[in-house]
Amino acid sequence: MPNITVELLRGRTLEQRRAFAKAVADSAVELLGARRQDVRMVFTEITPDTVANGGVLASEDDSRAGVVAALSDET
Repeated sequence: MPNITVELLRGRTLEQRRAFAKAVADSAVELLGARRQDVRMVFTEITPDTVANGGVLASEDDSRAGVVAALSDET
């Protein structure tokens, strides 16, 4: 039984999470031979101030400003 944990910046839509879950489950069935009903996924939403890349908080990283702003606009 594959147990898959997915961490995403807050702001993804239900439709995006649904499509992602289906694609990952499809891959687990195809590549791992798992039964679809046994593919378990947990989505954890994180905020830009609770994750750092290269030692810099995403909320303070100018190179990620566009991504952070886009996700903020969607909520």
